[in-house]
Amino acid sequence: MGEFDLIARHFKRPVRRSPLGVGDDCALLAPRPGMQLAVSSDMLIEGRHFFADVAPQALGHKALAVNLSDLAACGAEPLAFTLALALPQADDAWLAAFASGLWALADAHGCELVGGDTTRGPLTLCITALGEVPAGQALLRSGAQAGDDLYVSGTLGDARLALEALQHRVVLPDEVLAAARARFERPAPRVALGLALRGLATSAIDLSDGLCGDLGHILEASGVGASLDLDVTMSLIASNIYRTSAGVQFGLDFWQQCVLAGGDDYELLFTAPPQRRAAVQAAAQASQTPVARIGHIDSAPGLRILDGSGRPVDARFASFDHFG
Repeated sequence: MGEFDLIARHFKRPVRRSPLGVGDDCALLAPRPGMQLAVSSDMLIEGRHFFADVAPQALGHKALAVNLSDLAACGAEPLAFTLALALPQADDAWLAAFASGLWALADAHGCELVGGDTTRGPLTLCITALGEVPAGQALLRSGAQAGDDLYVSGTLGDARLALEALQHRVVLPDEVLAAARARFERPAPRVALGLALRGLATSAIDLSDGLCGDLGHILEASGVGASLDLDVTMSLIASNIYRTSAGVQFGLDFWQQCVLAGGDDYELLFTAPPQRRAAVQAAAQASQTPVARIGHIDSAPGLRILDGSGRPVDARFASFDHFG
């Protein structure tokens, strides 16, 4: 199977948003009047971002999901994407399964493949996703204000828990590992919530590298600080095995690392004024995405982690850095 046969068999479908479709030198897209294009690119490399034994359907899903998560954090509606794919070999069965995972998520969000590239090489995936957002309404990292509430969507820590188990640093019951691995390999981009937060949230970011580190990007861009309620935040572990005898064996420090510095959660972290609490909850309900208020924004710079009694917790957590 040659390169162009590969594209035609697995990645070429009719499109509505690009006059040229797949196969010309460039894709052409025209946003609606009054809209701006939002563009995100992410690369996934075998051995760095995913394990060699990952199911190809899950890999197809995640390759697109991490980009849609960026669009969600911007409040942008997905339009289209390009796919650059390096393959050690043209395995038709693997490609069919990969494409099925990719198309399922793309169809769920009305996002079309409009171009890309294929080559032989170590398994590497690079997607560029394009969305549109009304001019002036994009959610940015730079809008947080002192006094704003700090929110996070969904649950935290399970992706890191799966990574620890897959790297044989902890042992989990089969059903817990399966649930955690699903969060790690098939994250749910919070696109509907991002759209619902336009006009409500003052800043937003998606959690790819860890809660405390990604929150630091908002604080730096906005020139503010924050106080984080550790007890509320720790309650957001989806598996809840830290409450059981099986979870206690790992220790509180382990769970704090999973939740505060774990990465790969792909939830939305955002800020909004206290007077918009009811509106934020309505947006969460409308998007069928739970959100929790985990702290507030301060005028004093820096991140303060507080226990349930408001006492500072002496701990530091940073985001993942490929070159750190």
